[in-house]
Amino acid sequence: MSADGDVEVEADVVVEATTAAPVQTLDQNTAIQQVLKKALVRDGLARGLRECVKALDKRQAHLCFLAENCEEAGYTNLIKALCKEHNINYLTVPDRKQLGEWAGLCKIDKEGNARKVVACNCVVVKDFGAESEALSFLLELIKTK
Repeated sequence: MSADGDVEVEADVVVEATTAAPVQTLDQNTAIQQVLKKALVRDGLARGLRECVKALDKRQAHLCFLAENCEEAGYTNLIKALCKEHNINYLTVPDRKQLGEWAGLCKIDKEGNARKVVACNCVVVKDFGAESEALSFLLELIKTK
């Protein structure tokens, strides 16, 4: 005991950091989903024909995602032609409902599930946000094509 009545205690504290993040393998769809999520947070997405065409014409676009099951052939031809004209890379996504969900065109319920998903045929990324492993994966995928 010290003179003030305080008790001095010596204790060895051992802290183990075993909370390693699980390693997730990236495929094309997972990488697209992560890139769109980060861009959505930064307000860097253009969704729908009108917004996408304006972004492509102004050359603000860095990357374009196009749904494979688009009902209008002229729509896909327009987007592909604009991407080719302005040297902007594009990737295809299998389902337009899925692309709409990833682009934030849905309501999220209390459990975190997407409800009232709106289909989206085209999404353009104007601002990627932060650099990520998913973005690097997509850029490498584009280089190999």
